[in-house]
Order: sequence, then structure tokens, then C-alpha cells
Amino acid sequence: MSSLTEHPAAWTRTDVPEGLGLGTLLPEPDGHRLEAGETVVEGEERFFTRFTVRTDLAWTTREVRAEVLSASGPESVTLRAQDGHWTDADGRPLAELVGCLDVDVAATPLTNTLPIRRLGLRPGEHRDIAVVWIDIPSLRVRRVRQRYTRYPAEDGLERYTYRDPLHGEYRLSVDGNGLVVDYERFARRLRSDA
Repeated sequence: MSSLTEHPAAWTRTDVPEGLGLGTLLPEPDGHRLEAGETVVEGEERFFTRFTVRTDLAWTTREVRAEVLSASGPESVTLRAQDGHWTDADGRPLAELVGCLDVDVAATPLTNTLPIRRLGLRPGEHRDIAVVWIDIPSLRVRRVRQRYTRYPAEDGLERYTYRDPLHGEYRLSVDGNGLVVDYERFARRLRSDA
């Protein structure tokens, strides 16, 4: 993963007129850290998002902090998890999130890496999971059911579909690190000559 530290992945959003995201995976002694940011311009709406996700060595989310800067000013949300039990920044339990092992920050496709790495699906397998969904830019938090299905690799990339009841089904292609290269109707990774 050292190449990701030196050259973070960049995505262009394909679902809005202007959107650019940047993210990286960083190894830590007791797990992994995802760092990402995104700028979106859609009509009169303009916002910048930055988030950090910390996981254990098995890719289970332990902490997430998401920040948004928009016309209404800066806002943030911090959540912590242990054994599928979530709390807010003040330590209050969030009963509706019990059992969620992953977080999905609705910004860059970087957080799709979490269930892809954690589940370790083989081609032909699928898994239904409950995740903590953080809407961007509102920072509303909710529990969402998602299904990941893995397909045989094509053109050197792993293939998945992602489905949830809020947004429908999308095809994903990912590299060997589990990072999204193409996310149908949402984002496409920018290539680098470096």
C-alpha cells in the first residue's frame, strides 16, 4: 500500500457537474486509516468534505470523523464503534446502529474498500450487510442494508455489484488494493502517469 501513500487515488464524480475526490489508505500498527476529501459544485450548492476512518486489522470500522464546509458553515460528526456497538462524540450509545461493522461516507468511493476487504468474497458469492451511512453534505447518519456481490475478474480488475434500497444497484471495478476504479453512475478514478 505504500504507493497509495505516495500517490493517493483521485476520482472524478460522474453524477454531478463538478466533483473531485482524493483518498488514500494508510497502514497503522493496529489497523488501517482511510483519509479522503472531496469538493463538489452542483448548481448553487458548493461544499468540501473531509473524512477519516480508522479500522482494525480485519477492516472493521472503529471510528469515523466526517467534516463538511458549505454555505451554512463548517459541521462535523464523529462516531466510534466497538464490537458493532456505536456511540456519538459524547459517548452516547446509538442503538439503531448496533451490528454495523462498516461505515459508508457518501462522498468519494473510498469507503467501498471497507466491506470489499473485510468480506473477502470469492467470485459468485454475495453478502448482505448493515452499514452506518453518513449522508454528504447533510451529515445525517442512518442504518442502511447493502449487498455486495463479487464476479469474475475482467481486464485485470475485480468486479462487484453494490446494491442498497435507497440508491439501487451499481457495478464496481476495483484494483488489487480493493480501491474503486469505476463506480457506475457515481465516480471514475483518474489515471496517473506517475
